[in-house]
Amino acid sequence: MADFIHLHNHSDYSLLDAAQTVETMCNRVYDLGMDSIALTEHGNLFSMIPFYKESLKAGIKPIIGCEIYVSVAGHKDRELITDDYGKRRNYYHLVLLAMNQRGYKNLLALTSIGYLNGFYYRPRVDKELLREFNEGLIATSACLAGEVTTHAARGNYEKAKQAALSYHEIFPDRFYLEMQDHQIADEKSSHVILKKLSKELNLPLIATNDCHYCLKEHSDAHDVLFCLGTGKDRNDLNRLRYEPQQFYIKSVDEMYTLFKDSPEALENTVKIAEQCDVTIPLGEYHLPNYPLTDGQTDPDEYLKLLCYSGMKLKYAQGDKKIKQRLDYELSVIKKMGYAGYFLITQDFVNYAKVNNIPVGPGRGSAAGSIVAYCTGITDVDPIKYNLLFERFLNPERVTMPDIDIDFCIEGRENVINYIKNKYGHDSVAQIITFGTMKAKSVIRDVGRVLGISYNEVDSVAKLIPNEPKMTLDKAMKLNPELKEVKNKNQSYEDLINYSKVLEGCHRHASTHAAGVVIAPGPLTDYVPLFKSSSSEEVTTQVDMNGLDELGLLKLDFLGLRNLTVIKKTIDLISERENKEININDINYNDSNVYDTIFKSAQTIGVFQFESDGMRENLLNLQPTSIEDLIAMNALYRPGPMANIPEFISRKKGVSKITYIHSSLENILKETYGIIVYQEQVMQICSDIGGFSLAEADIMRRAMGKKKKQLMASYKVKFIEGSEKNKIHKKQAVEIFELLEKFAEYGFNKSHSTAYAMIAFQTAWLKTYYPTEFLTANISSDINDTDRIVKLILECRRMNIIVKAPDINFSDTDFKIINKNTIQYGLAAIKNVGKKAADIIVEYRKNKGAYKTIFDFAKTKPSVNKKVLESLILVGALDCLDEHRAQMFESLEQIVTFISRYHKSSNENQVSLFSDESLSIQTPKLFNVENWDKDVCLKHEKQLLGFYLSENPLYKYETDLKELMHPNVVKSPLIPLGGIVSDVQYRYDKNGNKWALVTFDTTQSSYQLYIFNNIFLKYENIIQEDQRVFIIGKDFNQSEGDRLSRLIVEKMYLLDSNLKEKIIKYLNIKIDYSIDSSGILDEIDNLFQKYPGNHSTVLHLITQKGKIQKILSKQLKFSTNNIALAALRKLVGYKNVWLSL
Repeated sequence: MADFIHLHNHSDYSLLDAAQTVETMCNRVYDLGMDSIALTEHGNLFSMIPFYKESLKAGIKPIIGCEIYVSVAGHKDRELITDDYGKRRNYYHLVLLAMNQRGYKNLLALTSIGYLNGFYYRPRVDKELLREFNEGLIATSACLAGEVTTHAARGNYEKAKQAALSYHEIFPDRFYLEMQDHQIADEKSSHVILKKLSKELNLPLIATNDCHYCLKEHSDAHDVLFCLGTGKDRNDLNRLRYEPQQFYIKSVDEMYTLFKDSPEALENTVKIAEQCDVTIPLGEYHLPNYPLTDGQTDPDEYLKLLCYSGMKLKYAQGDKKIKQRLDYELSVIKKMGYAGYFLITQDFVNYAKVNNIPVGPGRGSAAGSIVAYCTGITDVDPIKYNLLFERFLNPERVTMPDIDIDFCIEGRENVINYIKNKYGHDSVAQIITFGTMKAKSVIRDVGRVLGISYNEVDSVAKLIPNEPKMTLDKAMKLNPELKEVKNKNQSYEDLINYSKVLEGCHRHASTHAAGVVIAPGPLTDYVPLFKSSSSEEVTTQVDMNGLDELGLLKLDFLGLRNLTVIKKTIDLISERENKEININDINYNDSNVYDTIFKSAQTIGVFQFESDGMRENLLNLQPTSIEDLIAMNALYRPGPMANIPEFISRKKGVSKITYIHSSLENILKETYGIIVYQEQVMQICSDIGGFSLAEADIMRRAMGKKKKQLMASYKVKFIEGSEKNKIHKKQAVEIFELLEKFAEYGFNKSHSTAYAMIAFQTAWLKTYYPTEFLTANISSDINDTDRIVKLILECRRMNIIVKAPDINFSDTDFKIINKNTIQYGLAAIKNVGKKAADIIVEYRKNKGAYKTIFDFAKTKPSVNKKVLESLILVGALDCLDEHRAQMFESLEQIVTFISRYHKSSNENQVSLFSDESLSIQTPKLFNVENWDKDVCLKHEKQLLGFYLSENPLYKYETDLKELMHPNVVKSPLIPLGGIVSDVQYRYDKNGNKWALVTFDTTQSSYQLYIFNNIFLKYENIIQEDQRVFIIGKDFNQSEGDRLSRLIVEKMYLLDSNLKEKIIKYLNIKIDYSIDSSGILDEIDNLFQKYPGNHSTVLHLITQKGKIQKILSKQLKFSTNNIALAALRKLVGYKNVWLSL
């Protein structure tokens, strides 16, 4: 063992206080030749499992500890106490290290109590709790914030002695006096008394360094992180700070140099490390017991009873294959000891169904289980869809079952509460998750602390590409401009350097969106608990991955918005048409749904099928069955996406369906000879290679992870098995290589089937009840402006009118007026929200329609200034006597009136002679002119996210119609007029800047790809809200005719002079075979009447039917709309057009 061990250390799990990860800390200790290390986070055990695993991986002994907060008084007291030195405090620090399993369990208990019961600024315990949970723990007096050291630093020997004795009494022969030396005067002062106490009281000394970062050069980055955690700017002279370049992981030699006068303090660290030996039991399962009823004592028998009962309801009697499959699954579940898991899951799923909380038909591989189907956990028939149980639960690969359940978002919380009530609140909790400082966010955080302006920092952050798993190093390779940032000045150099050190550090703790854990007893017997200061929600201190390692039952309760949409749609149908619909009873072969929705790719709002790429594939595929949807759902993802064209081609009969061997046909027939599903890989291994399905699943996993040694052995076995099935060796090798190619990309058919069912359900509702469906869809996404815009555009396409928000007609949510009309919901207006919308609607229902702004001002409780301003600007108050400009300019007077009115109203409530009408006088509003249409539309766009009442493009409608005529811009070029709504900058592999632009027309939204050569020409007009006319090429790379992406070749500002600027020629077609002399005279008269700047091209049709073109630069004609209309009236609409 080394001559010194670091026993007081923090990682980035001491949130925003330490600038080292568990991995970098362990690597540093390993490099220094130390064989043990303790991790003592501030008040928590967040890092417990990652630290334990990483230490063992590095060959280092992990010492589990925590720097806890000991309350000055009781841990439940909520007050600051002034100490002997005039400082107000409510806790001291103390380091605890677990010696053994008892100490480990006590540490779990103490850190849980600190958060659940003792939180006041920090998670605190008290000395009474330490007495109760002291066994198996070593305590050290901690840093300058420790009780003993605080008094020692002040020279107060008696107080220090009193504190030391109290801890010695709690931890007999297990309390150590801790010395630190970071070149801080108070620390050096404390050493005198600490050494004296050690000698007098026979309390051993230890030396620590309270390490917060790995290397000395990380000191400044850590300082920035600490500022971020304390909410201070780095240039704040009055802020707290660590002594620079001291709190790093020092070598043994450095520690001996610091404490050369106290070698025993260093040696004692080794003695402590030798005493600490904790094994965290990983890989052992701890499943709760399902409470059996009705005299049942055996969970396996009870599960069998439920399954047989379900089988009778779901299947025809006498089918031996179904019974065999069910009995097989039950035998595997019994052998693996998971009956309780299935009983628990079916119980809460059926609770949800009985209580009208929508549950998804299935999710993940669980849909492949007939046990899950018969017990009601899933609604997917695994026999009908040929799904495999072994993909879900493999008897040869012992892992915890993983059944993820989708619930309606609005009912999910009720199900969680049901579980808490059934299994005990102390045995059920939600699961913690940690946010990290990713590339963009770390730049913004560090820049803010360094005092760099928001705009400057924002411009740097925007240089980082928006791609998954992006890092600063990767971004610098992709974008040379980012690499050059650090050369601007010292501030920018610091920004980049500090950000690179802090990137990836944990920033905050939050609650996992879906995870719930259930223990067979109190959770604190297995894992520490956490409660945020801003919420009453109890979570584990260990994240999802750590709970898997600990073997606790983890369930994913996912809130799926589309289930909420389905429920709301059905409720609206029931309310409006008095018709009850059971969505599980619909016909999945309904050709009308395929024709109306899927074949035409009108899938906006349809689950899983509304992305641009998916819609293009649907147009090509022309799906006719649920199997087509299942396959497309599986194929449309990175990797297998490359097979989509061939899949479509084979379905249409364009490409021939071929098989390496005829035995593959039965397995691959449904996907036209292409391996799409993981289950197909398993079936091929089983039917052809002679593997059991359990072995086939293990082989599939090995293929997916490219484990070469395993693959080689499996290949031999597969070929041998194939030859036994009379398949030639050459063909067997070919089949195996095909499996290798597709195993990595094959998708879980069980999951794809369940989600395709939800997709069809949403499509069915859209087909038969479009107004109800779209209303429910919009209301479920009422806080997502982009989503609302997309759905309202779909309403327009379907000729469903969405009326503008109006405080006298709108409700909180969107509502149906009639079959073809939806009223905009107030809560969807930016800055309004549900609470204010509810107040407005409720007051109107009780008091009647609002007539003036001062009627509206009397809502109780009152709405705030921001809400009022937004309602005015968006036009929701246009129904009142006053106009927008008048109300907006008089906003302060209105707000003052609201304040005075409500104050007066409250006073009148306690008066015997109250008269609200006389209590306050209404002010006069400013007499100003109303805004013009463009100003109103601008505000409307800002607050709704789109133009609802009228689009600014309408004024250019006639011009755009001319310019978008097929003869103006020849195919394959495509003209479009619209408004730039979003600009995102990108960089190609050579570092050249280009732009990805969201472009809105009156009918749809497009993505424009403006690559570097074009970008440089038009950079000045590529701005948000700019009205632009573009000419581009289709970039969909698809046979489909639905346009969504274009590569831009030319751009023009869209204004009233656009035609004049870009049009070169007026074209007139005349049939010369008839007497046209009169027409020519009339044309000449029009040229005299409407002179212009554009040359004329005459297209003369000869007597033989040929067209002769004559260009006249003398004949100049106007392109204004009146002139063109007159000319078309004379020669015919189709015979006049413009060209570039």
